[in-house]
Amino acid sequence: MKGVIEIESDNWIAQNLQNALNTWNGKLTEIWQLLTQSPETFKGGGIWDVIVNINGTLQAIGYALLVLFFLVGMVKTCGSFVEVRKPEHALKLFVRFAIAKGVITYGLELMMALYTIVQGVVSRIMATSGLGSAGETLLPDAIVTAVENVDFFNSIPLWAVTLIGGILITILSFIMIMSVYGRFFRIYLYTAIAPIPLASFAGEPSQSIGKNFLKSYAAVCLEGAIVVLACVIFTVFAASPPQVDPDANAITMVWTYVAELVFNMLVLVGTIKMSDRVVREMMGL
Repeated sequence: MKGVIEIESDNWIAQNLQNALNTWNGKLTEIWQLLTQSPETFKGGGIWDVIVNINGTLQAIGYALLVLFFLVGMVKTCGSFVEVRKPEHALKLFVRFAIAKGVITYGLELMMALYTIVQGVVSRIMATSGLGSAGETLLPDAIVTAVENVDFFNSIPLWAVTLIGGILITILSFIMIMSVYGRFFRIYLYTAIAPIPLASFAGEPSQSIGKNFLKSYAAVCLEGAIVVLACVIFTVFAASPPQVDPDANAITMVWTYVAELVFNMLVLVGTIKMSDRVVREMMGL
């Protein structure tokens, strides 16, 4: 589905409002495409290559912290050196150390496996909704006709209404797309710094750091499911646009349409902005 709609009307007021809707439609389509992308292919994969290199470099620091967390945990959990010499305690410490080292070494694969699972959830939501792409918001023909028939003096307040509405729609478009890009950047940040918090699994007292890190990363991934659900709901809204009273004057007609449309957009943008809070409430974080 196209992100930009060609304007059939030559009226500059209708064009002003439709240009704002085109910006909204373009950003909504871009979000729909971003939700189906992997961090490995985002922007050609260049960012992912840098993140992987940083992750590999920080593994050396992770291994050093692994030994530190392991020794601190051993001191706090064992009352004396005699307990360490017991086979059951020694085996438990060895298994913990081996698991922690494996988590650091294969942490990148683990995190990508979590992301793949969430992407499967997102794809299933998209397939179940029956929507191949995000819906487009169109300017009703009744409004275009009413605006084209307005005289010069009545077009002045009408221009002000469409100008305010167009600015609000454009601002909401960029806030929405920035929130989705912000999710991608957080995934990159978590992936790059992963070896350091994952090293905390080496010690029993510090393992909560690693658990919270994985929970937070899973929450960031799940934000994609909340965003796609919000887009699906808004697409249904867009399929049944705000009602327009053909008997009302042009100013009232445009004002009512813009106000209801901006309200629906605010609901979508607010849901996308609060997707992290919604996920954390669901997961009890």
